Amino acid sequence: MPFFTICAVAVGLSMDALAASVCKGLALGRAKAGQAALVGLWFGGFQALMPALGYALGAKFQAFLAAYTPWTAFLLLFLIGANMLREALLDAREEEDAALSCRAMLPLALATSMDALAVGVTFALLKEPLFPAAALIGACTFALSFLGVRLGALFGARYEKPAGILGGVILMALGFKILLESLA
Repeated sequence: MPFFTICAVAVGLSMDALAASVCKGLALGRAKAGQAALVGLWFGGFQALMPALGYALGAKFQAFLAAYTPWTAFLLLFLIGANMLREALLDAREEEDAALSCRAMLPLALATSMDALAVGVTFALLKEPLFPAAALIGACTFALSFLGVRLGALFGARYEKPAGILGGVILMALGFKILLESLA
């Protein structure tokens, strides 16, 4: 998979965390750099960890799914992207609070990284190297989450919906790209 494609996956996966970070910044009001970094660590860490878990699952079932790899990759990425798009268009978000405790951040980090688990399965099926991609996904998510908290504190939730739409479209387009390349 070309580096540009992995970067696009990283950005697409980061959009949920970016949207949640903007909300967290809005709830925090005057967010400090340390608070933004903590949110970035939660989201970036989980976004880097979940592809590894998905990769392990995908490797386990690779023999079974090998004949369907391009279709499976397309379906996973398309469904993840479509769900992100649906949530953004329906404005299906919950009210955020300003808490940064483990109890507040753990479920949020898990929820925003579930799509990365499915992408890890896709990486395993496509036999892509895991660690560079997972590190890039985590770093991109950290940076965008940090920025999201700061922007949320400054501008409010104005950019949450466009971020969700962009992330969904990117992942759906990547799914189509993988499918079309395999059929060519």
